[in-house]
Amino acid sequence: MISNYRALLALLAPETILVVTALLVLVADLGLLRGRDPRRRATVAAMLGGLGCFLAMAFLLQPPEPRNLLDGMLVVNPLTQLVKQYLLFITFGTLILAVESRCTCHVGEYFALLILATVGFMFMVSSENLLMIFVSLELASLSLYILTAFARQTLASAEAALKYYLFGGLSAAFMLFGMSLLYGLTGEIHLADIADHTRSLGLDPLLILAMAMIVVGLGFKIAAVPFQLWAPDVYQGAPVPSAALIASGSKVASFFLLAKVAMVGFSGLEGSGGWGQFQAGWVPLLAVLAAFSIILGNLAALAQQSLKRLLAYSAIAHAGYMLTGVVAGGESGLVSLLYYVLTYALTAVGAFGVVDVVEAQAGDDRLSSFAGLSRRAPLMSFCLLVFLLSLAGIPPLAGFFGKFYMFSAAAGAGQHQLGMLWLVILAIAMSAVSLYYYLQVLKQVYVSAPAPAAGRLVIPLPVQVVIACLALSVIILGCFPNLLAGKLLLAFHGGH
Repeated sequence: MISNYRALLALLAPETILVVTALLVLVADLGLLRGRDPRRRATVAAMLGGLGCFLAMAFLLQPPEPRNLLDGMLVVNPLTQLVKQYLLFITFGTLILAVESRCTCHVGEYFALLILATVGFMFMVSSENLLMIFVSLELASLSLYILTAFARQTLASAEAALKYYLFGGLSAAFMLFGMSLLYGLTGEIHLADIADHTRSLGLDPLLILAMAMIVVGLGFKIAAVPFQLWAPDVYQGAPVPSAALIASGSKVASFFLLAKVAMVGFSGLEGSGGWGQFQAGWVPLLAVLAAFSIILGNLAALAQQSLKRLLAYSAIAHAGYMLTGVVAGGESGLVSLLYYVLTYALTAVGAFGVVDVVEAQAGDDRLSSFAGLSRRAPLMSFCLLVFLLSLAGIPPLAGFFGKFYMFSAAAGAGQHQLGMLWLVILAIAMSAVSLYYYLQVLKQVYVSAPAPAAGRLVIPLPVQVVIACLALSVIILGCFPNLLAGKLLLAFHGGH
């Protein structure tokens, strides 16, 4: 047992570094920099946070020996390490964007919570134990609830945080009850052991109820229909760095966790979602959620005049697209899902970065505020073009290959000849709808004339560099998709 704990502490080095970093940020801000200019405090906090992210990433770059410690509480393999590296990169970008945010004077607490939310995400990625899954979910969720409420000068932030907290608490209760039923039926809390027991149980009514309740809890985290009601208000009301982390890091960790719970914990209970050949299981359940998310998200986005709300409804639609990867299952489904969600996260952080730049000087995020952006900030307008076209799935950007890989995996999934072709056709049709509302934004950016009083945007250099790097990453991963897809495949096989 002692050697187990020693190994555990060694493998927990990245998470430990982040926790220590969060404490250092608090000490530096509340002790050494008390009363100083908020921007200076934010710069120091971002530097400390960025250093912590890079140190943690250095530990993750070392090829790990696959380990499963303490009944699945910590599972380390090349795939989990790779996903955690991307989470740290996303967090670093968010920290830089947060330097220019004027949402709060409590700078140290804000940056510390950004880092602690990332710790929760990393534990979500590396756990296959029901208790640890729930604890890590709550660590991430509680941090995000508070981060949403930090803009205390606006009622929208308080309203968004209250809705997020109430819906989150309810979904956590559903998930915890589902986990308790699962433990009562199997006597196990390790996902692989649960799967061994549930195969012999078959689709017991209590097992179906447990499965549905766990899907409710995770469906809230990924903002899938009908658990998406919090998303538009949170995306619009939360401080932009908070919304960026919710749209990126939370999505990555939640989808990775959902894929593990479905493919490992409920292995053998897939059923079938093939058209006209439905069989009870988690596949048809998630397929229906995917279809409704794709339809509602894209249609609701058409009516939005706020770019943040448009991105929120777009995120709901993308949650539906990502669910097709979970439904596809297997190696191709998981690898395509991870490629999609990781590239989507980069795009989401970049898009929110551009929104923050415009909102800081225009005062709001209405589409009309982006009129003539190409003349006021050429680099930012080009980056926004890259992000939105990638979200629409236009080649040769990363979003195109994400959809291509995932739809290919879904179309060939299952034992039936057509697989999930009906869901793929629906997703492709609604992608055409999404192109329309993304082009509406770009029309304002490149066609509409700027307001007479609107001058060139003054954008801090670090923000420009981060947003430009994110746009460049989206272009490179689109032109050379194997840079990420190949690593994911190697990591998948290296962990098995």
